[in-house]
Amino acid sequence: MIRPALISLALILTAQNASATQAERLATSAGTVEVTRMVADLDEPWGFGFLPEGGLLITERGGTLLHISQDGQRQSVAGLPRVARGGQGGLLDVLIPRDFARTRQVVLTYSRPQGSGAGTAVAIGTLSQDGAALTGTTTIFETEPGDRGGRHFGSRVVEGRDGFLYVTIGDRGDDDSAQDLSTQNGSVIRIGRTGGVPSRNPFIDTPGAQPEIWSYGHRNPQGAALDLEGNLWVVEHGARGGDEINAVRRGANYGWPVISYGRHYSGLRIGEGSSKPGMEQPDHFWDPSIAPSGMMIYSGTLWPEWRGDFFVGSLKFGYLSRLEAGSFTEEEIEGDSTARLRDVREGPDGAIWYLSVGNGALYRMTPAP
Repeated sequence: MIRPALISLALILTAQNASATQAERLATSAGTVEVTRMVADLDEPWGFGFLPEGGLLITERGGTLLHISQDGQRQSVAGLPRVARGGQGGLLDVLIPRDFARTRQVVLTYSRPQGSGAGTAVAIGTLSQDGAALTGTTTIFETEPGDRGGRHFGSRVVEGRDGFLYVTIGDRGDDDSAQDLSTQNGSVIRIGRTGGVPSRNPFIDTPGAQPEIWSYGHRNPQGAALDLEGNLWVVEHGARGGDEINAVRRGANYGWPVISYGRHYSGLRIGEGSSKPGMEQPDHFWDPSIAPSGMMIYSGTLWPEWRGDFFVGSLKFGYLSRLEAGSFTEEEIEGDSTARLRDVREGPDGAIWYLSVGNGALYRMTPAP
């Protein structure tokens, strides 16, 4: 059901921006679309989510969580955990769980200081009624200490239909660690909302393995989404070529760095080739790399012909990639608004919203009138 509060927010934000920018029109396979800038002047935006009452939360990598209220007012949210800023780290994804209207809980992922290094972490807090603060903010998970680099934090979080949190974690620039079950690097983890480990996690009884791991052998998954049947998918950065989309299966090994369709930045071959028994093949890969980030799988509400299709933001080439369900045939949706896309989500009314790091702005895409 379309929430009137979200429609009201969209109308307010559109009106506020009308004098500053004219909507952009882009030609697509489903006809002409109209793209409207909804929120401007963002500093390194990374993730966003829709509040049931009609507002928005937006993360900025420098450590700011913005609350955009139903009437379009913007404020910084207090009560965040301490964030390790630097490299690719910072305040990263935000998730508004399905039971938010009852609990008002918000989930954040971020790079957490760990001595002289930092690790991917998950925090949860309760958003005040006025959106000004998170209270009772608690870190419910962090990776094992020891990583000192500033790369490959991964850090998308998705709420599965089972109610658990699925969090992507990059290899932190340490390739071989993605095959080492004693560290969470290069994995998708599954945890409860209090940080507990679900009993059916695949490695919970494996000696020396981290019990949170759900799948492993990933390089740097920065996008994750559920399909229309509730299955989890991730999109991850390759090296030079070899960006991948993978259907995530319990206990599966996705091969990094033993197999890959890319090469090292030096041009040298990666691992043992592109396949090996016991390691999963990607459902789709890009060569050359597009540097994929946020991903969404579309319901078909406003564009029935796009039902089940994948939408992925390209950081490198600055377009919104639409991949046809099943065949993964690609359409590049590109315009002034698509500069260095970091996140993409479907709004409650079926509109497609995306964050542009290049423009420091949040956009809303609808069928052109």
